[in-house]
Amino acid sequence: MKPIVAGVAGTVLLVGTIFVATIISDKITVDSVVEENETTVQTQLPTTAAAQSVVYAPPSIDEVPDGPMKEAILNGYELVNNTHVAADEYVGNQLSCTSCHAGAGYDEQASSLVGVMANYPQYIGRSGGVVTIEERINGCMVRSMNGKKFEMNSDELEAMVAYFAYISEGVPMGAKREWAGTSDMKNVPTPNVDNGEELYGQSCIACHAADGSGTGANTGPALWGDNSFNDGAGMARMSKMAGYIQNNMPIGAAGTLTDQEAADLAAFILSQDRPEWPNHDKDWPKGGKPNDIMTKEKREQVKNGTIDWEKVLSTN
Repeated sequence: MKPIVAGVAGTVLLVGTIFVATIISDKITVDSVVEENETTVQTQLPTTAAAQSVVYAPPSIDEVPDGPMKEAILNGYELVNNTHVAADEYVGNQLSCTSCHAGAGYDEQASSLVGVMANYPQYIGRSGGVVTIEERINGCMVRSMNGKKFEMNSDELEAMVAYFAYISEGVPMGAKREWAGTSDMKNVPTPNVDNGEELYGQSCIACHAADGSGTGANTGPALWGDNSFNDGAGMARMSKMAGYIQNNMPIGAAGTLTDQEAADLAAFILSQDRPEWPNHDKDWPKGGKPNDIMTKEKREQVKNGTIDWEKVLSTN
């Protein structure tokens, strides 16, 4: 399997090399794209067929054609859909990629990963450089999964790339993926944590449990505690969490929460204890670090009533 999958990765790398040249030569602008849940910087692509909107029409996972790539694609699907089980030695919590990207990224309405290969490589401000799809996956592994990176030539990483390549068929490099949307609240109102706690008790505990520990990675993921994402994940930012909540929650009634309600819920959730990211000092090495990352220090400030929300939200 490995030489064949490597062939796909090699093709991706070739296209990526061409795109990197575009990145270096074109004007760089800021484009907030869902955490992938972090501040990203991408090029302004020329108006070509690749830069036009494309139709959401991913190939079915039930119709992967027979051949040497089929096993890798199906393995990649399993790794994305049940990451904490299929890659348990690399995951440090009880989450999967599907916890945020519903249906292993197939769900058009919930941070879809269909066509994701069209956006990589890309410049990411948090990393301070151009990041490949492999590096982006590993970034999620150590932050959202609170675990460790895959080796660059591992079967697991190659299978995930093969799967993402499969669900990106027909989406050209640089295409505008209308369905991907953004989960980023641009102007987060000053939150009321107490109101957020009340809203959580009314609408969230059935899936995420009263103590935030969740009921299952793909049914109600842990929102805080040891089995949730660490505070280096994009979702640990107020703007990202509030945007995600408003765009996707509650299940079956997405978009019904006001900005204030989503902000209140985000503040309550992010003020709870969670694993700590050890490398905050290394993020955004070229500047531009946002203020709304809810680190341990800010969580303590919420608890003792000293947090300055105006300062925290000043960069959003």
